[in-house]
Amino acid sequence: MAEKLNLKVMELLDGKQLSISGLSRELKAEGIEEHRLVLTGYLRALRDLELLEERKVPPSKIYALPEKGRDPLAEKGRDPLAEKGREPGPTALSASEDIYLIFRTYLLKIDLDFRIPVGVYVISRLFERPCFRRELKLAGITQKHLDQYMEKPGMVCEVSDSSLKKARADITKIEVPADDPAYEIRENREEVTRFANEVLAGMVKHRMDLEGLVAKSKQTTLLP
Repeated sequence: MAEKLNLKVMELLDGKQLSISGLSRELKAEGIEEHRLVLTGYLRALRDLELLEERKVPPSKIYALPEKGRDPLAEKGRDPLAEKGREPGPTALSASEDIYLIFRTYLLKIDLDFRIPVGVYVISRLFERPCFRRELKLAGITQKHLDQYMEKPGMVCEVSDSSLKKARADITKIEVPADDPAYEIRENREEVTRFANEVLAGMVKHRMDLEGLVAKSKQTTLLP
């Protein structure tokens, strides 16, 4: 149920903001019933991980996905369009910034437990090298989430720094700190590949005009 709830919350908050009561109603309409206290605790946990934003609109609290046009780890300056409440379009971003923001949009929609391995998998496949911590942060993975994930053995392992010299030298479009660690997939599970395909498909559809090719009504069952 936790996985289903996570995915459904992200889906319901895609492009809009909802209060706890609003989310509860929307979830109930989707056949998911959770006690208000359970849902409140769940939302606060996602907020603490910086996977959701919480805004106070008395007497309620409103939840939303992190702003797509803002780098949560930006060290200098702010996007003037974002400060005016407008989301910057592709023309307002460099190609390197744009790819991480698009990646972030679709990565944050998948199950939390698989977000880090899928992030590492997709970046490693796209760029044919290990995935640096800076890149995961640009894609919406918080330092806290990453540290907690790496505390115990999992599907991702850290790459020896001695093998990263060429990879660092090849990256010129974003700034990667000299001591930034990098990661690779240690164990590739079927779920990682499935979620990675969903993320990559979303990124392709975001960047390409598929008008006249995509079905106008969504398919309700998966083909074998």
